[in-house]
Amino acid sequence: DYKPDNGWDPDGTVETAKVTPRADKTTYRLKARTQSHWTYGTKSGDLFSSYTPWCYFKVDADRPQPPAVTAVSGGIYSLCVTEDCPAQGGPGIKGKLHFAGDPDIVKYEWRLPGMTKTDFVTGTSVDEEIIPLVAGRQTLQVRGWDAGGSGEWAYVKLKVAAAQGALGRWHFDDYPAGSSEKLAKDSAVEGTVRHNATMYTDGTGFSSLARRGDADQSLWLDSTDPAKQQGYAATSTPVLNTSDSFTVSTWAYLTDASVNRVVLAQPGSASNAFALYYSTSYKAWVFNRTDQDKTSPVYIRSIAEQQNPQLKVWTHLAGVFKTEGDDGIPDTDPTNDTIQLFVNGRPQGQPVKLAGTASTYQPWSASGGLQWARSVKSGVGQEFFRGRLDETAVWQRPLTEAEIRLEGTLKENEAAATELMAEWDASTSSGTALAEKSGYPFAGMALAGNAKLEETPQLLTLDGTNSYAATNGPAVDETGSFTVSALTRADSAKLIGKADGYTMTVAKQKIGGEASWALKLVKLADDIDGDNKPECVWRFERAKVDSTGKKTATTQVSATALAVLDELVHITGVYNAAEEFDDGDTTRFGTLHLFVGADEQVDEATEPNFADPQQGTGELAIGRGHSNSVIGEYLPGAVQQLRIWTGSMESRQIAERVLGDPMPTTG
Repeated sequence: DYKPDNGWDPDGTVETAKVTPRADKTTYRLKARTQSHWTYGTKSGDLFSSYTPWCYFKVDADRPQPPAVTAVSGGIYSLCVTEDCPAQGGPGIKGKLHFAGDPDIVKYEWRLPGMTKTDFVTGTSVDEEIIPLVAGRQTLQVRGWDAGGSGEWAYVKLKVAAAQGALGRWHFDDYPAGSSEKLAKDSAVEGTVRHNATMYTDGTGFSSLARRGDADQSLWLDSTDPAKQQGYAATSTPVLNTSDSFTVSTWAYLTDASVNRVVLAQPGSASNAFALYYSTSYKAWVFNRTDQDKTSPVYIRSIAEQQNPQLKVWTHLAGVFKTEGDDGIPDTDPTNDTIQLFVNGRPQGQPVKLAGTASTYQPWSASGGLQWARSVKSGVGQEFFRGRLDETAVWQRPLTEAEIRLEGTLKENEAAATELMAEWDASTSSGTALAEKSGYPFAGMALAGNAKLEETPQLLTLDGTNSYAATNGPAVDETGSFTVSALTRADSAKLIGKADGYTMTVAKQKIGGEASWALKLVKLADDIDGDNKPECVWRFERAKVDSTGKKTATTQVSATALAVLDELVHITGVYNAAEEFDDGDTTRFGTLHLFVGADEQVDEATEPNFADPQQGTGELAIGRGHSNSVIGEYLPGAVQQLRIWTGSMESRQIAERVLGDPMPTTG
């Protein structure tokens, strides 16, 4: 056979040839050579290369069937055949299962919930080690690969026993804000010993600004009086055995980064076994361990990947100390001990091997009580925290990445807890600014251009030309989950004659020359349905930028129904940092959601995935946007209210907290 069929192709052309149908499960061979045609004046000829060696291939028309998955004697885990199957093992506990399939299978691919990537094992019939990452009934997916590619997935169920619970948990909601009480109770149920924490000095107390929202409290450590800026809380005895694996987790609201600010620590006689803190040297969150309990220890650090974390926002921090090796089996070998920092559920770099960093490292057990808001060195407190701390928990085991993500969602009634961080309301404002009323220290939004407070009920009216209101943001840690909602109106008359695709910004947070997040309205076309109004849709989007502030990536979700114009509408955007990608990629997290009223808009045409988010800074505005380093996208219409929460809401919460219309429940 010859390719091309006629004439000649230039050098470098990839040729393809189609063979006639061949017998299945039969081996064939193929070789090829190149024919080069030349001309010179009136002469022409051909040159031929040598033939390639024979290439052997086998026709395999069938994909591998779903493999059989069975239990292994002594492998800890068995498969569920009924709904009430027994729970076995636990998160992080290794077991074995047997995979077997078609005789031509060369390897198997498998995954369990929470895994950051699928795993592979070679062979046709194999015993594979598995390590579940979360507790409960879950699905194991397995498929075989032959020389032609992947086969069909097999789905089997197993039930993983609940792991050891938190050894200590402090909600800091024991007394109302302003109370003179100084005791924070340990509400964990693991074990028989409780470790209540006592607040020390007048620079501590209970605050109503707390991570779980209304009616919650947090640990307050933010006095403006220098004499009261050495507040802390502590247990009277050690909570953790720091020579064995452990995890610490808490929410931090940092207000001052001028010096080191310690969130949690547990000291010995001379140094702290560990510290979770903000470092001025690294300008980042850090989780560290010391090599030994001595006055001049070696500090071994796991450092956050992003510098200059945003102040005055709630951020979830966790530190994991792990003495087990990759097999998950407890041992006494210090050479495989690691530490790792997590920020908003995301691991920061790879686990840091302690002995590899400091040859003098030995795991040691701190004799002091757990400390909030300070470190203790040779009995002297220092590096005091400024701000608020909340929802602290500790475990005497290393939590998996999936468990840390789940802890960071702060689930209550199966929904994530949210805290209102900022609220600008035109109906209660006056003068030349929108008043801010959340209780957090955000300024009002200054009116600019032709923006006015008018109409009844009072609205912020915008002419679509140069009108907007703005303040300095951000209001939340945008590398974590958040919710933003606006009660807005778009004036249809001012959209007539605008080009299709004309975009208007309801609200946005700036990042570089773009919007880190934005609620927008996009014109699709002039009147189509006969109501004499343009056809538009609402949109929620996020963007990432490079070091120069130029956009490198955008993710957006658009409404599935046309926007109602000339009426006030609640538009809500949600970023869920802990949610798996919508395309089924269980290794990446972060998705966008858009709600009109309490109805989620599921746009099948776009994927709402947004990983590796960045923190916006600078202008937080109503009525104008930033796109491609250009200010514009002015909204013709009005806005009554803009609210921003830490945490990701779902439809039921939006109905209750945004619309003020509790949804009925059944049961």
